[in-house]
Amino acid sequence: MICFYSLIFFVIFANIMPNTFFRFRNFIVHQDKCVMKVGTDSVLIGAWAHGGKRILDVGTGTGVVAMMMAQRFVDASVDAVDIDADACSQAMENVAESPFADRVRVWHMAVQHLVEKPELQGAYQAIVSNPPFFENALKAPGLARNMARHTDALPFAELFASVHRLLAKEGEFSVIIPFNYRSRLEAEASLCGFFLSRVCAVRTTPAKPPKRYMLAFRQIPIDTMENTEGLLETAPGMRSPWYQTLTADFYL
Repeated sequence: MICFYSLIFFVIFANIMPNTFFRFRNFIVHQDKCVMKVGTDSVLIGAWAHGGKRILDVGTGTGVVAMMMAQRFVDASVDAVDIDADACSQAMENVAESPFADRVRVWHMAVQHLVEKPELQGAYQAIVSNPPFFENALKAPGLARNMARHTDALPFAELFASVHRLLAKEGEFSVIIPFNYRSRLEAEASLCGFFLSRVCAVRTTPAKPPKRYMLAFRQIPIDTMENTEGLLETAPGMRSPWYQTLTADFYL
């Protein structure tokens, strides 16, 4: 009887208590202070984006993408910015406990203000972002969650204007967005002088249309754009070979 009630308590407790951390192979991401938890979008863009000697992560949240980029590009220095104070505090703690503490720097700052630093203009060979994307949509309760999910604080036009000033001429800017925001994002990119260089359409299952797009932009046009497709699961709960290969260095 004691074992039975203990089991019931465990199940109830596990269901009501949020997961306060996410464990990767080489680092742990604590997320109890951050409204936006570690999700598939962050893992996808962190594993897919191209890097360089100097990398910027815009809207870092828990810092997961910044640390993934630091793990993948061992000679890179990574800057990460976010406008949410709690998220920055969480990211700083996560970075401090990671193997990349000497190469990742977190700033509590909007990317629009980062461009005011003359030494950073044109300094980044790679910029990566899992940006806020909801426009003119019903907002969720809570200011922090709204800032993380909606474009009010970082409209696409301002995002690309900032990236244009921060990205090196030969650099690449990588983002992940829902499928229905692709045309809007590409339009803003074109207005700021960017050209699409890579596209990856991501399906959740074989029978469903793409739910996410990973897009990469450059300021210099390329001869042939890379166009690929990825699949997350071959069956419920079963990671596809593509997803396993992409994330092999991160998931346990």
